[in-house]
Amino acid sequence: MKYIEIRKVEDSLIITISRPAAMNALNLEVLKELKESFSNVDVDNIRCVILTGAGKKAFVAGADIGLMEKLTKKQAKDFSSFGSNVFRMIETFPIPVIAAVNGYALGGGLELALACDIRIASANAVFGLPELGFGIIPGFGGTQRLMRTIPGGWAKEMIYASTQIDSTRALQLGLINEVCQSEELMDHALMIGKRIAQNTPNAIRLAKRAMNDGSDERIILGLDLESNLFAQCFENEEQTSRMKAFIEKSKRR
Repeated sequence: MKYIEIRKVEDSLIITISRPAAMNALNLEVLKELKESFSNVDVDNIRCVILTGAGKKAFVAGADIGLMEKLTKKQAKDFSSFGSNVFRMIETFPIPVIAAVNGYALGGGLELALACDIRIASANAVFGLPELGFGIIPGFGGTQRLMRTIPGGWAKEMIYASTQIDSTRALQLGLINEVCQSEELMDHALMIGKRIAQNTPNAIRLAKRAMNDGSDERIILGLDLESNLFAQCFENEEQTSRMKAFIEKSKRR
């Protein structure tokens, strides 16, 4: 695969999104490879999946603005629905998924982390949903999962005001489980994986199913609503001009 690296360490499988030139931003190819990677996990011989990003700057810095700039409403709906379906696949994956957040987790990156069971982060991690600044709304589950994870007022501020928070604040809000130094992040994720592996596989799967089904009964309806509203943000001057300005600014860096 072009953008995904996979390696097994004892009972854990590490899936790394590797698109460092774009700070691991999500485009359609990355999402397809992510889906393929999870589809091919041998859940009978793996106890835990650890999801991370290549390098120390970013877990995933967001969805690819260059891709989204010229989407029609229909294309935006398809893109949102596909990403949402991939993230829902991760959220409902039979075995636990740990997000090892090594740097920026913005937009689609935070939405991806929210789809994981457990989130740990490096001290330099930054979390945010900046979509409204581009004239759109989160489209991969952000409006649904953030409200279910942290206090509603904070979730709304992060979305309405594009407020970004550091790992210390994220820990205080319950967005992440723990903060580690960058060089210790993967070791800590693997340690959690080892502790998970000490329990029986069947009980782990049943516990995950019970927690997900019990708390997210209506999330499917919410995700579909979000995709429809995300699509309505496209094909208008505000969205187009803001995304174009971002792309032009990026080229000048």
